[in-house]
Amino acid sequence: MQTLTIDRLGQRGEGVARGPAGAVFVPYALAGERVEAEVSSERGALLRVVTPSADRIAPICQHYGVCGGCAVQALRTEAYANWKRGLLGDALVHAGLRTPVAPLVAAQGEGRRRATFHARGHIVGFMQARAHDIVAIERCPVLAPGLAGALAAARAIAKTLANHGKPLDILVTATLSGMDIDLQGAGKIAAHELQRLIALAGEHDLARLSNHGAAIVTRREPLLALGAAHVAPPPGAFLQATLAAEEKLAALIAAAMPKARRVADLFSGVGTFALRLAARAEVHAVEQSAPALAALARAANAAQSLRAVTTEARDLFRRPLSGDELTSFDAVVFDPPRAGAQAQAAALAQSAVPVVVAVSCNIASFARDSGLLTAGGYSLESVTPVDQFLYSAHVEIVGVFRKAPPAKNKRKGLLG
Repeated sequence: MQTLTIDRLGQRGEGVARGPAGAVFVPYALAGERVEAEVSSERGALLRVVTPSADRIAPICQHYGVCGGCAVQALRTEAYANWKRGLLGDALVHAGLRTPVAPLVAAQGEGRRRATFHARGHIVGFMQARAHDIVAIERCPVLAPGLAGALAAARAIAKTLANHGKPLDILVTATLSGMDIDLQGAGKIAAHELQRLIALAGEHDLARLSNHGAAIVTRREPLLALGAAHVAPPPGAFLQATLAAEEKLAALIAAAMPKARRVADLFSGVGTFALRLAARAEVHAVEQSAPALAALARAANAAQSLRAVTTEARDLFRRPLSGDELTSFDAVVFDPPRAGAQAQAAALAQSAVPVVVAVSCNIASFARDSGLLTAGGYSLESVTPVDQFLYSAHVEIVGVFRKAPPAKNKRKGLLG
């Protein structure tokens, strides 16, 4: 056991102290605290808070400190917001970008509308912090009301498939039609297990139950409202974690391009932004997933109030839209996976698109892609962090980039 003084909060929400052999990372400790910890190499397990921080508050969950889902529940709201905003600001400065970061936008709303529960045998819950063990949970206070029955359904599914002996992930999404569940890791399911799962879907009033993206039973088509459109997403499709965040992100994007007549939505998914932008602009949606694009196209065609929406299935990591292909667009928005959009950002940097809006869930890849755009002549006009992953180190980011049009050559008059 060692007694440590926590100097700061790290990028993953852990307290960072200076030990005899270097930095020590102590989960659940706060900046300014003096703590006792069991230290192994650079990892510290918090045993006792000797001198608590003035920013320490009581956590809202009984599983906090064991469950790895939340890193900083015990941090006062203002200090939490400053810490999260500071993570983004530091990364931008490190990348040579001096644009001020806007205040953190709270976007928890009613809570997270999707969650992945992990099951090992009959045990269902979330992963323990920095471990492979599962913490069995009774309830999760950050989930939306639409997931009120999610744990019960997940336990019933895990019990049915317990004999498989495989780790099982149960992705639950709250939709307008009810819960949509996609299983990952179950492998091939026997006929008698399928019959039991179909019965469970009725008992727990699921809209749909799928295995690795293939529907086992669809009792009601899962629906999401995206602006004026209603989308039926494919099983396991990407979705912003909270509805409040989705709406705030869409509003920030729309505000950055109020006069755009033709917009490209890259990494569009099922149309989170495209279907909202289509209320006032023609939109070309580009996405690698054909099922996601098909869902987007069906929704756009059914919503008669929208302007033209076209789709293109394309791997933007390997084949980004080139500068020539981008010339017809007034604005571009891109929202890639955590790895970012390095190739596409480099191609955008060489384009003449007046407005580019980057949405990201990863500070490091956002800073890298921002550097590519600014090196290509774009100015980073604003950076807004949006907090949909409450109590975690994750933050959603919206960056607005603008490129000045090339100067026009002025012809001299006859009199000079």
